[in-house]
Amino acid sequence: MSIGIIGAGAIGSNVARLLAKSRIEATIANRRGPASLAPLVAGLGPSLRAGTAEEAASANIVFVAVRWVDVEKALAGLPAWNGRIVVDATNAVEFLEPGSPETKDPSNPLAAYGIRAVDLSDTYSSAIVRELVPGARLVKAFNNLEADLLSTAPSSGQRAIFYSGDDADAKAEVRKLIEQTGYFPVDLGPLAAGSALTAPPFGSLSGIDLVRI
Repeated sequence: MSIGIIGAGAIGSNVARLLAKSRIEATIANRRGPASLAPLVAGLGPSLRAGTAEEAASANIVFVAVRWVDVEKALAGLPAWNGRIVVDATNAVEFLEPGSPETKDPSNPLAAYGIRAVDLSDTYSSAIVRELVPGARLVKAFNNLEADLLSTAPSSGQRAIFYSGDDADAKAEVRKLIEQTGYFPVDLGPLAAGSALTAPPFGSLSGIDLVRI
């Protein structure tokens, strides 16, 4: 089972670290090209390699871990998905200019984190991602934790990773991967339900760090 990661920011790089710690082979890509990922790859050992977005997207399981504003561009022009699994690790938030008045907006519950939620009207984020990966089997996962917790084990027990989706076989493969990394998988049901539960700022599981003892 090959794995690709599109995006090497906070979430993408920490997913890469998590996989590397478990000696799970993966290809990571970003918009700047493989050479820009040399320092990250060098520090994580032989199971992780840098590649192009096309190479990462050709894997059996592909993590999408880019900023919301970049999702459409990052997924444009990639190979046909043909039933491969896409793990949507994005959140529909936009980053605020550091030091701007928006970072102190009392009406924004995420202002202290330097972000604000994007208004998606009557839809949910994974529904939009699904339209950008036609033919893929989409699973929402790895998006609700602070990024650095993805590659940091708790002092005891197993950290929970939430996942959701509409394809039972795809969910089973993602569950298996979560278990391989030593985390505890928690199934939130259909894609619409899981996406809503983990969506910032008002999803009841957004930012929740649960540990199974």
